[in-house]
Amino acid sequence: MPGMWWVVVAIVVVGLVSTYLIWTAGRVQRLQARAEAAARALDAHLLRRAAAAAVLAEQRFGVELYAAARVALDAEPQEREVAENDLTRQLRAVVLDPADPVCEAVIAASRRLALARQVHTDLVRDARSARSRPLVRLLRMGRGREWPRYFDIDDPTLAVPADVPTG
Repeated sequence: MPGMWWVVVAIVVVGLVSTYLIWTAGRVQRLQARAEAAARALDAHLLRRAAAAAVLAEQRFGVELYAAARVALDAEPQEREVAENDLTRQLRAVVLDPADPVCEAVIAASRRLALARQVHTDLVRDARSARSRPLVRLLRMGRGREWPRYFDIDDPTLAVPADVPTG
């Protein structure tokens, strides 16, 4: 009968360890999926801002802003960060009137982009943290998916002039 207790204890320990490993693998997969979804959302917000900036440049401002917006829209993935930073610098160089609907579209798109960037950064940090744990690396729980990448751009929030009322 004393040998029976060891078997029960061993089964309980194996069950608990298995449950923990399954939970950990699921968590890694969920964090990875959320980081990928955040990357897609960030990409969509980048495109919306660049498109709004192109419309603004066509209607109000010059060639430099339009060129920066087109480069951001057409950039290859490895060139995207540089193109987006250039577009942000060009947008900061012009005075945007929040009362103007075209300017408001760019300001709103930049605010949404800033939020999407923060969400993406947080989820990438969490996914990378989960994947870098020794047990996760040892058991290769993140295999089959690339490591999530940060998208390193300047803060895209645009300043609104103090003397312009914000509706």
